[in-house]
Amino acid sequence: MSAAQAKETMGFQTETKQLLHLMVHSLYSNKEIFLRELISNSSDAADKLRFSVLSQPDLYENDSELKIWITFDKDAGTLTIKDNGIGMSRDEVIKHLGTIAKSGTADFLKTLTGDKAKDSKLIGQFGVGFYSSFIVADRVVVRTRKAGLAADQAVRWSSTGEGEFDIENISKEQRGTEIELHLKEEDKDLLNDWQLRHIISKYSDHITLPVVMFNDEQEEETVNRATALWTLPKQDISEEQYNELYKHIAHDAENPLAWSHNKVEGKLEYTTLLYIPARAPFDLWSTTKQHGLKLYVQRVFIMDDSEQFIPHYLRFVRGIIDSNDLPLNVSREILQNNKTIDTMRSAVIKRILSTLEDLAKDEDKYGKFWNEFGQVLKEGPAEDFANKEQIAKLLRFASTHNDTDTQNVTLEQYVSRMPEGQDKIYYVAADSFTAAQHSPHLEIFRKKGVEVLLLSDRIDEWLMAHLTEFDGKKFQSVSKGGLELGDLDDKQESEKLEEATKDKQSVLDQIKTILSDKIKEVRFTRRLTSSPACIVADQDDMSPQMQRIMRAAGQNVPENKPILELNPEHMMVQKLEQEQDEQRFADWTWILFDQAVLAEGGQLDDPASFVTRFNKLLIELSN
Repeated sequence: MSAAQAKETMGFQTETKQLLHLMVHSLYSNKEIFLRELISNSSDAADKLRFSVLSQPDLYENDSELKIWITFDKDAGTLTIKDNGIGMSRDEVIKHLGTIAKSGTADFLKTLTGDKAKDSKLIGQFGVGFYSSFIVADRVVVRTRKAGLAADQAVRWSSTGEGEFDIENISKEQRGTEIELHLKEEDKDLLNDWQLRHIISKYSDHITLPVVMFNDEQEEETVNRATALWTLPKQDISEEQYNELYKHIAHDAENPLAWSHNKVEGKLEYTTLLYIPARAPFDLWSTTKQHGLKLYVQRVFIMDDSEQFIPHYLRFVRGIIDSNDLPLNVSREILQNNKTIDTMRSAVIKRILSTLEDLAKDEDKYGKFWNEFGQVLKEGPAEDFANKEQIAKLLRFASTHNDTDTQNVTLEQYVSRMPEGQDKIYYVAADSFTAAQHSPHLEIFRKKGVEVLLLSDRIDEWLMAHLTEFDGKKFQSVSKGGLELGDLDDKQESEKLEEATKDKQSVLDQIKTILSDKIKEVRFTRRLTSSPACIVADQDDMSPQMQRIMRAAGQNVPENKPILELNPEHMMVQKLEQEQDEQRFADWTWILFDQAVLAEGGQLDDPASFVTRFNKLLIELSN
């Protein structure tokens, strides 16, 4: 045996050690979940073996009856979970049991609060898996051999979960994994035949693999139903069984918000079981995380996270798709170029959107969904043109109708409240809800009682670039282009503005000369009622908000100069018109422009000069 194969003592990855400590101390209230997690892992190991056998039949090693065995020894205080699945090599044991192979683990740990109740939910959101063993065990021993390796290439791993683990090569005749838990004194009540059977039937009835225990005659008895749950008629499946299958699929500690179970028969035959989670997984926004459905072909597991069946904007959906029309040796490459997949994908998308429509009938539940996944769903109109109208009905917004940051206004509600004469859906986008709520662009709309959507999510500008209309009404940013109120416009006010522009054209020209490097145009406006000035983007230009988002993302942004609009009724603007001193006129002009930039949520190029000018004029006015 080489030095690399000898017994070694290794340290846990720092993040693994932290998570172990938190789990043991935060999940104390539901200790039973450890058995669900370990049985799920054994089931996954069997699925992986079945798939590998499709190309390597010898991996069965004359042992094709896959099972999970649960045994216990009261005298030794041990509980053992054993399977004859795919097993692990030495390198895989170190990788999977010594580290947590999830992106963003360090960031996840920073979100933990120290509050056991809150952290319990976060840990459940992250997924617990094998490490849940240490909730009930003060020592864990794993013996495993990967299918296809020689008996003397098996591995023994052991740890107390404190900071280190031992690993060494052993001999093991049967492939697969055996996990031996040395239970803590206070948890030895689990070493009870009736209680173990109860936990297994409660949490693992849906596992397609037989979970067996031994009766008094030492005969094997299958404890769970051991049937692919999704193949059963819906009326034969309880809510609890649906929930537990979801937890197995998603490695989530919470029940889902909703699910849809559907069997398609006809030209294509397949079954889908789709779940809407109650909470976003921690790595929902990870660029490296794969998302998708578990793919089965004729009940044989093929792959996890098959992204070909759902678009990226529905990546939060978890579930199973089981097809009778795909070959057993199907690969990701085949899936990417298959008309059958396209047909199934289209049907799955419709099914998910329909499920969300049903969920939306319950405002409380849909509110929970929206808080977790709303920003993801907002990617839909850009990604899925065919279903844009249906997605739009599922979107929720804050608006001036209730002036709160709760996003609960539907586009249908907005349209139903539009006054006669309004032909556009108005919105304003800003860096924060407060900035949107107090935007000077809203002043004329508040005066006329016209509702405006308040957008403050980073995705919103991208959304509105693709969601151009709804129910025949075009969307219009109140911070872009000229003020367009349609039939709501007041002709007398328009005429009055035209007269002011003619009378004060020389003043406007003087302002434009001073700000020539900063603005495209300067004009009087009716959109302001209490503010002196604002900046707007030309109708076809990128908005200042979108420019800031693009720069933050490291993108090159075209320099589009804004338009400065002035309120001719405001005292500061009238003071500017009367100013004869050229330097003070320039100072007033710059202050008005800088204020307009700040009100838009922008940053000043020269904040010090703004402060100097502002203080200078304050001193002059006070004398």
